[in-house]
Amino acid sequence: MRLFIDTGSVAEVEEIAAWGVLSGATTNPSLLAKEDGDPGEIVQRICELVRGPVSAEVVSQEVQGMIDEGRALRELHEHVTVKVPFCERGLAATRALTDDGIPVNMTLVFSPTQALLAAASGATYVSCFMGRLDDISVDSTVVLEEIADTLRAGGMTSEIIAASVRHPEHVVAAARIGCEIATTPAKVLRQMLNHPLTEAGAEKFRQDWQSRPEFGAWLRELTEKRLAAAGS
Repeated sequence: MRLFIDTGSVAEVEEIAAWGVLSGATTNPSLLAKEDGDPGEIVQRICELVRGPVSAEVVSQEVQGMIDEGRALRELHEHVTVKVPFCERGLAATRALTDDGIPVNMTLVFSPTQALLAAASGATYVSCFMGRLDDISVDSTVVLEEIADTLRAGGMTSEIIAASVRHPEHVVAAARIGCEIATTPAKVLRQMLNHPLTEAGAEKFRQDWQSRPEFGAWLRELTEKRLAAAGS
């Protein structure tokens, strides 16, 4: 499963991209509205940082408006994927955009029937919102699994994005189901880093190594020799 970051913050993308784990990013109007600066420049910078698909969302509520906005967003950068909300008009716009060769992320999908329609319209990605399903006491893992089973049984090629991720267990559930992508806030990605046994183990290694100063000198010398050889 590939990891995307769900944010409108360039600073967050810079931080997490440095880990070497990101394959893409998703934004939405709400996330971009929180940030200072030109939205187009923000999207372009995120594209440069992740070097993979970056979803930028249309805001029009009319078919032609969605199409026009989608084409304009795509011209911002070759990595831009146009995000379109699920609805009748969104389906029509998705078909037009995909016929133009523009990748589309159909968002706000909450059921297998919606996912089938999204895939049939040509959507490259279908985003199921796990957190929002949990908010209304619907088991998001069950719904996500139903979507995956339905699309695969029907031979649909749309990739499933687990979205509205609230905690690391959402990411784990999506991976177990076999979702191609989870798009995850920076906060959750940071939570995925930590475990008390990892921290305790690393501290024990440091203490043991520091108890033999000659080992530190040996490793420094070994590293310096390698750097000198590489520079010659």
